[in-house]
Amino acid sequence: MTMYASEKSDPTIVPKKLPNKEVKASAEAMEGRVGLKGNSHQTAAVWTQSQVAASPGLMAVRQLAQRDKSLRFTALFHHVSIDLLRQSYRALNRAASPGVDGITWRDYGEELETRLRCLHVRLHAGRYRAKPARRIEIPKPDGRRRPLSIQCLEDKIVQQALVYVLNAIYETDFKGFSYGFRPGRSQHDALDALQVALYRRKVNWVLEVDIREFFDSMSHEWLMRFLAHRIADKRLLRVIRKWLKVGVQEEDKRTRSSKGSAQGSVISPLLANIYLHYVHDLWIESWRNRRAKGDVIVVRYADDVVIGFQSESEGKAFLEDLRQRLNKFGLELHPEKTRLIRFGRYAIEQCKRKGERKPEVFEFLGFTHCCTVSYKTGWFTVSRMTSKRRMRIQLREIKESLRRRKHRSIAETGEWLRRVLQGHLNYYAVPGNGRNLSSLVYQVSRYWLRMLRRRSQRHCMTWERFAAIRDSYLPTVRILHPQPLHRFDAKTQERSPVR
Repeated sequence: MTMYASEKSDPTIVPKKLPNKEVKASAEAMEGRVGLKGNSHQTAAVWTQSQVAASPGLMAVRQLAQRDKSLRFTALFHHVSIDLLRQSYRALNRAASPGVDGITWRDYGEELETRLRCLHVRLHAGRYRAKPARRIEIPKPDGRRRPLSIQCLEDKIVQQALVYVLNAIYETDFKGFSYGFRPGRSQHDALDALQVALYRRKVNWVLEVDIREFFDSMSHEWLMRFLAHRIADKRLLRVIRKWLKVGVQEEDKRTRSSKGSAQGSVISPLLANIYLHYVHDLWIESWRNRRAKGDVIVVRYADDVVIGFQSESEGKAFLEDLRQRLNKFGLELHPEKTRLIRFGRYAIEQCKRKGERKPEVFEFLGFTHCCTVSYKTGWFTVSRMTSKRRMRIQLREIKESLRRRKHRSIAETGEWLRRVLQGHLNYYAVPGNGRNLSSLVYQVSRYWLRMLRRRSQRHCMTWERFAAIRDSYLPTVRILHPQPLHRFDAKTQERSPVR
């Protein structure tokens, strides 16, 4: 494992521990997952974030990266071919807003081959210049506003092409407990892994970690040093540095960036994963191997991290070490959103003995996780419910949209509501969350009925008549996801899409 200069003397960094009788470490071995059967020793084809197979050249890069973890690649930029740029163009969101140049996806496609050839020549001749991003702000649940940067289409194409190239290297390096913005991994994979770890490991305390303004706080110098551990291609590093420094354009004012990575850019999630891989993942694996006496479980999705401990003392010691570790690299824990709580198999009994109320809950990826007891078996279980904050936001947005759609036809509004609710169900319809989903659909039905009755002073929309309309358009609440233990076992054994 290659280390950066300031960490070579750090005694907490050790090479990854190999399981006994295994030549190559399985990615999930430290999380208690079994190895793959069959042809697990063979390298699979590289899959992009859009689930498109990559070129044989990138497959060779992946094989080399997997074979030698200390290898630095000196020639990568030639993989950015016209074919890869074309594939990158087709992988972009066709309905995305244009950047400062005003060119949309369809506009660029009118002379696609000519534009791609010109872009390819400029890239390899060193004449490519990144354009500043267009800055917009979207509201956050806590009332603040989140800045988003919208890149120009050509910058998006090049960034997507480099994501394909870099994924061939870093997908062999990233740890098994890292799930955010990775090919073949989703939010539900992270939720399943957390659920399984809480069931199968000795977890009594959970640390909910929140890094304050992570994307805006990443150090450019540290990021470039991290990239240099695996990449020695100066042309590729130069292009990435251009994107980091180019800044944003607001009206007639251009502001250059001195730190952080623009949220909303195509390459930003991958750069964030690389940053946290060196700052957090390698360090926490070393901490777990060398300092932990009990079980320690980790699940990370981008900058959202949940860590479980067997003992409270280890949780407190880890939290202090983590705070110092992040400060070293320009990051800071959010003091209000980072907390260590009692949570696990024996949390309910321990709270009763201490005369406390029920164990505290924590949120992860839009779900509130609670310690409960199954009413059928009486055994410990982790209940996952839609976050109340997310539920309020969803209902408020639907209510405001219904008010604006008051005088549109019932069919048009009904089709819109079907799409919105079905999208919500596709994510939140997990086992045990049926009551919250039914409550959401019921509240939406009430809002819709109220809106229909207000279209006229003499309304004739009775509940019986509306029930027929509601049943015709609103989706039926069904649990769409399997039990997390079943899906986790299926994906991490014979038919695993993740490594």
